[in-house]
Amino acid sequence: MAATLHDSKAGRTLSTHLDHRNPLVFDTHELGRRPGALQRISRTVEAPADLGIDGVVGVPQGAPVEIELRLESVMEGVLVTGTARASAEGECVRCLEPLELALDADFQELFSYPDADDRGRSKQAEPADDAEDEDTIPLEDGLFDLEPVLRDAVVLALPMQPVCRETCLGLCSTCGFRLEDDPDHHHDAVDIRWAALQGLAGTIQDGEKDNMSGTASDVQRAAEKQEK
Repeated sequence: MAATLHDSKAGRTLSTHLDHRNPLVFDTHELGRRPGALQRISRTVEAPADLGIDGVVGVPQGAPVEIELRLESVMEGVLVTGTARASAEGECVRCLEPLELALDADFQELFSYPDADDRGRSKQAEPADDAEDEDTIPLEDGLFDLEPVLRDAVVLALPMQPVCRETCLGLCSTCGFRLEDDPDHHHDAVDIRWAALQGLAGTIQDGEKDNMSGTASDVQRAAEKQEK
């Protein structure tokens, strides 16, 4: 059964569902709640599913992700600053070839204490402060889940249109040939504005040939009659 945490300000209970065995869940009890206390954590975890931009580029599920965190205790909660490093895979948007790129994603998030307002803020908060409170993530029994923060950071760090190299020439628009394999590849293009005239010219030439053949035949028949 899930444990519960009492919120002294709102008079409600919060369900604690975070599992400390999850490698992306971190415990802040060792840090303590004295403002200014610091803790550094380094951990390598397996990438969760769908870590990246769907259908474009991302970190494969199960791939190693190196995480370095700096935890700082502040009046409102725990300020987490960190970096995630991994290798992302995707497809070049120009030539459609597979690509791999190094990922460095920086992030910072404040995980608030459930009683942060009672400890460090005025109870008569301004409306703007209330709006900011909605964006904060509460600690649950001293635990916080880094996965949502990690996902946001990875998406921001990845390119929306990844390329295998900045000078990639892409594909031939006519036949789909990969231009990197032969930069001189090309097609002799015909201006469509002249295509009809070229066809007409060919018809005229064919007609002239038929007329010439007919004239020669007439001359030969006349000569044969004279000989008779």
